[in-house]
Amino acid sequence: MAKLLVMREGIVEQTVQLTKERMSVGRHKHNDIVLAHGAVSGEHAIITTILDDSFLEDLQSTNGTFVNGHRIGKHFLQNKDVIKMAKYHLEFIADGIRPLAAHAATVPAMPAPPPAPPAEAAQLPLGHIEVLNGSNAGKTLSLTKAVTSLGRPGVQVVVIARSAEGYSAAHVEGANSPLLNGAPLARQPQRLKAGDVLDLSGIQMAFRLA
Repeated sequence: MAKLLVMREGIVEQTVQLTKERMSVGRHKHNDIVLAHGAVSGEHAIITTILDDSFLEDLQSTNGTFVNGHRIGKHFLQNKDVIKMAKYHLEFIADGIRPLAAHAATVPAMPAPPPAPPAEAAQLPLGHIEVLNGSNAGKTLSLTKAVTSLGRPGVQVVVIARSAEGYSAAHVEGANSPLLNGAPLARQPQRLKAGDVLDLSGIQMAFRLA
């Protein structure tokens, strides 16, 4: 799990684990990461984490957000990046790349066609998911299960079902809809074709057939 070392005048004041998909940074006490300094905006920035990737976004703060000396609007964080907000320096520490398979799980209830009998399923070309961007770019996940989930439970989850007719995807959790080829993915199963691209909060994944 990635973390931030929050420093002021060279002293580490706190270590924050990025345990939530969306974590706010600012002066006000309701933020996930509170930076008590007058030059820090009340709601200064947001850090969004999907799979192993974290993105920093400035919320139009008064004095700006800087990464490695450059003012940013939105920035893909990499290991050892140093974020500057007023008198604070926050060092981003990545924990290495975890296999994408660690984020796949079987979902017990899913509005999709029932799984095919083993003999029929065996005749299907095997489907794969390939991550197209971020630190996991190039990694693949074989869709060997009857139902595979991608995303974060309670936040945004897509399920991919394997049946005798092929593969289908549906949005089953989360207020914000993921995208399929740039359009919102429905909660009813949509058939997948080779080359289709899923987008989960900025992480793009292509559906491939062996």
